[in-house]
Amino acid sequence: MPVDLVRAVEERYLKSDLPEFGSGDSVRVHVKIVEGSRERTQVFEGVVMRLRHGGLNKTFTVRRVTHGIGVERTFLLHSPRVERVEITRRGKVRRAQLYYLRGLSGKAARIKERRDRMPTAAAAPRRAAAGAAPAASAGGEGGAEA
Repeated sequence: MPVDLVRAVEERYLKSDLPEFGSGDSVRVHVKIVEGSRERTQVFEGVVMRLRHGGLNKTFTVRRVTHGIGVERTFLLHSPRVERVEITRRGKVRRAQLYYLRGLSGKAARIKERRDRMPTAAAAPRRAAAGAAPAASAGGEGGAEA
């Protein structure tokens, strides 16, 4: 019963408008920064290295390299300081934690882009065009074959 009570209290603070992202994805995190009496939004862009915990305490770590120096920053996903998270690129990785990126630099640190399959309605014209092209060239070209 106490667990249900905690979950009920936490539900009030969970954000519902967050996109689904995972390790390897490139994201742009908009963070509220308070400087004295002023408040502004700062953007931190990089690759998601890991996702941890769950529920209200869910955190994610973003890594970016600027001027040859790697900077990692961990954000609370449901924090009021995190305004929004934009996904700029989906990464194709086979690990949940990408700590190996710390030892890589330059082109070696790149992550391949994950290309999700296209909807079948949009792919149908391509398949039809691809199927017609080999059939047209199979008829021979000017009698070169004997």
